[in-house]
Amino acid sequence: MSETILGVGSRIKHPQFGKGVVVQIRSDAYEITFIESGTRLIKRDYEGLEIIEEVATPSDLATYEKIEKSLVRVLHRFSDIQETVPLGGKWTGGKLVIFPGDTSLKEKEIPIEAFFHKIVMVRDRLRVLEQRVNASAISDEEKVDIQQYITRIYGSLTTFNVLFKNKDDQFVGERGA
Repeated sequence: MSETILGVGSRIKHPQFGKGVVVQIRSDAYEITFIESGTRLIKRDYEGLEIIEEVATPSDLATYEKIEKSLVRVLHRFSDIQETVPLGGKWTGGKLVIFPGDTSLKEKEIPIEAFFHKIVMVRDRLRVLEQRVNASAISDEEKVDIQQYITRIYGSLTTFNVLFKNKDDQFVGERGA
């Protein structure tokens, strides 16, 4: 088939399934309902389709691909789904050792990966809190107050930036904002 993208409602003829109507457009295929064989997915680049009546594709077509990308953005922005954040290479396999002030007590060892995971979870949950505050119905003045408080929390956590492999993943306080 040519570069033309058939619009919903286009009538076609398939050599095996017969006559049908395009009922949905996907990023790589058409969902076509055939008179005799029901609904099937046919690749958009399939050469065997004969166009009986073409319906134009609207310029603002919301394809599954666009909807999927939008959904991923929304889920990433408003959920607790955690992205994979790499630990700086020099810390891999390391451990955090905490020594109590009382020498009669034993030190605590924590794998650095587990500690880093907790730091990343705090960062991600702060981001979600920030987004929820900005989307809430509270006054703009209250939003600004809470946003400044969250920014100060980020600033308090900049000590842990040394653990992050990528600078873009690090905490940024008031000076970096």
